[in-house]
Amino acid sequence: GVHAEELLRSTESTDPVIGERVVTAVSMSDGQPPLAIGTLNGVVKRWNRESPTTMDSWGIIDLKDGDSVVFAAPASDEDRLVFISSDASLLTYEAGNVRPQGRTAGGMAGIRLAEGCHVVAFNAIEAGKIAWTYEEGDNGLFSASGAVVLTVAGDAEALPGTDNGAAKVTPLEMYPTKGRGTGGVRSQRFLKGQNALLFAWVGMYPLHASTEHGTPVELPKPDMRRDGSGVELAAPIAFAG
Repeated sequence: GVHAEELLRSTESTDPVIGERVVTAVSMSDGQPPLAIGTLNGVVKRWNRESPTTMDSWGIIDLKDGDSVVFAAPASDEDRLVFISSDASLLTYEAGNVRPQGRTAGGMAGIRLAEGCHVVAFNAIEAGKIAWTYEEGDNGLFSASGAVVLTVAGDAEALPGTDNGAAKVTPLEMYPTKGRGTGGVRSQRFLKGQNALLFAWVGMYPLHASTEHGTPVELPKPDMRRDGSGVELAAPIAFAG
């Protein structure tokens, strides 16, 4: 394989930006749905995929100063967009609430953030993959599938890598849909010593987590309480998927 950063530096039509990094890879083949983009400051956009034919790279959202793209994924009208903020607020609604725009547009309000907060995670989940199914056998093993929300609460003032955090995994369907640009609902209850989400992720179950060096981190079983507290982890999570 090749590090994504090496591919990014090979583009010819955009100047490098300090701190720029790859957040996702998407197909550019014909017939793809609009690309949903979520930013650090809570902006959402669905790019209509109109693009130049004479350039190998180009911007797809007009970001304001201090803002950056958290994640981007294809989203049809019936698919679900999900924002999670640093104060554990989760907002989800159908992608059809965000009209597609051209590549130079700046997007629109995606989630209303509390003062001092920022977006920790964003994703688009296919409508047909949200439903949660769960079955536990007599031997204690279980099988499950569907979209889930992973949140890890801890102390935002702690040095990076020193606070393992407390994790919670909950099916996405446990969270109610609300209007675009509104405040979310609480996705995890903070305990003493916890004041922010250190990590968050939304995607399909089963999921796996690892440290910065690739060591697996065991996650707790799914919790049906959408605003319950988490379970202490053995190591800090850097990646999930």
